[in-house]
Amino acid sequence: MTRNIKMILEYDGTRYHGWQRQANGLTVQEVLEEGISTITQEDIRVIGSGRTDAGVHALGQVAHFRTNSNIHTRGLLQGINSLLPWDIVVKELVETDASFHARYDVKSKIYLYQIYLGTVRPALCRHYAWFIHDTLDLNRMKEAAQLLLGTFNFSSFCAANCDIRNHVRTVMAVDIVTDNSGMAKFFIEADGFLKYMVRNIIGTLVDVGRGKLSGAELMNIVETRDRRRAGQTAPAHGLFLKEVKY
Repeated sequence: MTRNIKMILEYDGTRYHGWQRQANGLTVQEVLEEGISTITQEDIRVIGSGRTDAGVHALGQVAHFRTNSNIHTRGLLQGINSLLPWDIVVKELVETDASFHARYDVKSKIYLYQIYLGTVRPALCRHYAWFIHDTLDLNRMKEAAQLLLGTFNFSSFCAANCDIRNHVRTVMAVDIVTDNSGMAKFFIEADGFLKYMVRNIIGTLVDVGRGKLSGAELMNIVETRDRRRAGQTAPAHGLFLKEVKY
């Protein structure tokens, strides 16, 4: 009997060429499939909720795979984790309904982007936050970010080589919070994301925080649907897939 197994994963994307298998570099999907195949003695294909790019991390990536193995879910969890490297872990593993699909059933995703603000570059969080020496007006950035709530064509924030034709997405929530360490955390929830969309939005909001753009100019960038008008692409290492909702 074929079982459908759902996993929630955490990984540090620093060493990987993203989620999806590639011919020219090690990926999270490849490592997972090799480990699970070893445990189940089957040729396993893992399907994730979506791709994360090279250097991007995950706190709550969701994936599923099908297996004929009768190993109990606890044994699968322990066995898989015993074979995974230090920077990938399966946090939860359950048997789920046969119809569940990690990608097609997604209702929304939440991404987190971290910016470290200070006069001296950090050592310990260098792989997990974009260090910006400038002083940013975070309130100004937060106000501008609220303008992105709703349904828009986000072509201005899509990578030039994006192969998806429909660039319309609905942003459901945005927020920026800070802590005493100097870390600014930007959260964005949407029903879907285009390639580099979050990182391009962050790069543009940083221009807002520097006083180079106003909120009105941000929305003008959205309306023109021209990537050349938006800000720089924020570095991958500050980005985390925080949560996937079904």
